[in-house]
Amino acid sequence: MIDGMSVTPAERKPIVSAADFDLSDYDFWARPMPEREHAFRLLRGLDRPAFYEEMEISFAPKGPGYYALVKHADILEASRNPEVFCSGDGGATNIPDMPPEFTEYFGSMINMDDPRHARLRRIVSRAFTPKMIKQFEADVEAAAVRIVDDLIAGGPGCDFVTEVAAKLPLKIICDMMGIPERDYGSVFDRSNVILGGFDPEYGGDDMTTVAEKLLAAGMELQQLVQDLAAHRVEHPTGDLTSSLVNANIDGEKLTAQELGSFFILLVVAGNETTRNAISYGLRLLTQNPDQRALLLADLDGRLPGAVEEIVRLASPVNFMRRKVTRDHEMNGQLYRKGQKVVLYYWAANRDESVFPDPLRFDVARDPNPHVGFGGPGPHFCLGAHLARREITVMFRELLRRIPQIEGGRPQRLYSSFINGIKHMDCAF
Repeated sequence: MIDGMSVTPAERKPIVSAADFDLSDYDFWARPMPEREHAFRLLRGLDRPAFYEEMEISFAPKGPGYYALVKHADILEASRNPEVFCSGDGGATNIPDMPPEFTEYFGSMINMDDPRHARLRRIVSRAFTPKMIKQFEADVEAAAVRIVDDLIAGGPGCDFVTEVAAKLPLKIICDMMGIPERDYGSVFDRSNVILGGFDPEYGGDDMTTVAEKLLAAGMELQQLVQDLAAHRVEHPTGDLTSSLVNANIDGEKLTAQELGSFFILLVVAGNETTRNAISYGLRLLTQNPDQRALLLADLDGRLPGAVEEIVRLASPVNFMRRKVTRDHEMNGQLYRKGQKVVLYYWAANRDESVFPDPLRFDVARDPNPHVGFGGPGPHFCLGAHLARREITVMFRELLRRIPQIEGGRPQRLYSSFINGIKHMDCAF
């Protein structure tokens, strides 16, 4: 369990039963973490998945509502059945069906079904195999060394999120794509806007303003990579952008729009989620000194397990949405064609039937079948190998050189989609 939040809650009704909260109400996502954990524990205790009305938003029609899947078994089964629980009809990263102008920028393969999804994943997946990730290993390690050098030189008291956790994945992804260092700050800021939701620091509390900022951020990121791609056609290099625009894989290439959407997915998913896992990891080690001591006693041996446990408890992506393509019964519940289900990975990673004492941080937890990178199936996180490598390298460097570094009280992102930390002081 991790404390802290970014929004001061108003007077709220105590959560005693599942009727005392509404997952569609943004106010729920500003509640303290213990209240959120209690709420999802109540939902897991129900005989049937809870059903919620969709929130009305100004730029999309109100949908039919959705079932909240919060049990590990439900999420595994839905993930394994993409022909029944589809991603492409209205999008997977949002509960409302998004209008066409949004899909121009955010219509990446995460919001698609086969065969188009398989085609795009086949083209880009060759850059994310374990063999390819190993080629980036020296770059990841060198970047981590520089980040910790700067941290030590600057001294304690800095913002760990912006000065440490965010820097590694941002640099690695931008370097992979060939984005010059002068654009790092712009990429970082735009990705914050895209995932910032209604957080006052990034988006705001007015739906029209949020939508405008979201579209503008998507347009700017897409233009950045499309300009780079146009240059790479004439001047190819060894970066991923050059490979994607010049390589012909099984007779297939990415269109300019597909490349732009993929880049947005890559910088958002690969940057935001990994930096949140690193930030949560430091906070977990701070709150659990016994686990820190256990990890330090055998850093190389226990670090892989610690990374999995960090990802489980951090669960940087709270949910993905699916739409039912035909009537289907799953674990005793009948789902009708056209209905929506929301897969709450964060809740599944705390399922008591799968994870004994689920709120306990245990670097030696084994087995650890978490869904922090999504469930099994075609939409399992393409960058999971890279994310694991970055988290591992960052903590190895930190704990070898500053073994007693601690993270202060985190400022949480106000979002239903991303379980994020915006800012967190560090001390050593």
